[in-house]
Amino acid sequence: MSTRELAEQFRDEIVTLRRALHQVPEYDLELPKSQRLILDALEGLPLEITLGKELSSVTAVLRGGRGPGPVVLLRGDMDALPVTERVDVPYVSQHPGMMHACGHDLHVAGLVGAAKILSSLQAELAGDVVFMFQPGEETSGGAPIMIREGVLDAAGRRADAAYGLHVGSAGQPLGMWSSRPGSFMAAADQLHVRVVGAGTHGSIPYRGKDPIPVLCEMVGALQTMVTRQFDVFDPVVLTVGRIAGGTKENIIPDDAFFDATVRTFSAEARAKVQQASVQLVEALATAHGLTAEVDYQIGYPVTVNDATEYEFARSTIVDLFGPDRFRERPNPRCGAEDMSYLLQEVPGVYLNLSACRNPHPDAAADNHSPLADFDDAILPDAAALLAELAVRRIART
Repeated sequence: MSTRELAEQFRDEIVTLRRALHQVPEYDLELPKSQRLILDALEGLPLEITLGKELSSVTAVLRGGRGPGPVVLLRGDMDALPVTERVDVPYVSQHPGMMHACGHDLHVAGLVGAAKILSSLQAELAGDVVFMFQPGEETSGGAPIMIREGVLDAAGRRADAAYGLHVGSAGQPLGMWSSRPGSFMAAADQLHVRVVGAGTHGSIPYRGKDPIPVLCEMVGALQTMVTRQFDVFDPVVLTVGRIAGGTKENIIPDDAFFDATVRTFSAEARAKVQQASVQLVEALATAHGLTAEVDYQIGYPVTVNDATEYEFARSTIVDLFGPDRFRERPNPRCGAEDMSYLLQEVPGVYLNLSACRNPHPDAAADNHSPLADFDDAILPDAAALLAELAVRRIART
């Protein structure tokens, strides 16, 4: 049977799993209920299973029946978000203040479906498959922890390729696949600044050192820096998302704070914006007789799709679902992903799949919204593609 036919056989099982996961969303690295549901779903399959030490991960290895050969890694993240769900579905979150608002419950269910399909095809495989169920994508980065714990070598030899997918609740019609070669998603860093002055009464500002106007000047200057020091064709996005300072309108505070997210698409722009932003805020503080305490935190790197693996995945999608089901994205996405750590180590590709239930995708609530609504009708397609990528990549030798 084909991977799509097998996926249809497992439809009810993986939809049921997705809805069970949706009801028990868990955050960060410790996801015991999600881990238990995954283990129960994998029970009875011919898999070698290892659990994480530093996090609630599950790594499962399927040994091909035709001897050792290429190793393919398939990845699905499993953590949720601190969002209060406002979607009216019978399987609504039972954990107050938590929601699978980014569709990771679908990622897990699709990966379990791929494990079931490939277990049915085990005798035909001349290679091994590693199934990577990963916590912590939304927070501290579960992927580098799993790499440190050996996920890339779980089969006893290094993975030859890695594949993953991410569902979306808006923007594209249901069932549409998309991706691009090269830089696909941004690097995401954080800029944290404390502007240190000297407090005094608001009526006598000359007796103190007011940090607030200096902070405001920094925010504007950072935007000018982005537009005047960086190539528009190697973009940088710097957004100040938090400003804090002061307690009352007639009190000049001792200090004020702001936090920014910084998105880049190349190593060169990433290094330059770190140096330039720190230099700028420190210099502005000095110019006004104040000081700036700057903490520039490096986050997820750029997610880069290998050109050969991208073309392989694109052609596989077209073969399975037809040319109308795939769109090449003209530009990278500004979101970030810790799949990027895997793709730094082995060639592979990251794909998007629309799970938008709304017939008007541009009007739908996007991922991370309390109204994000994912249609699990696409789960057999997700499972079938992951399985098919493994089958074809192993056959490539």
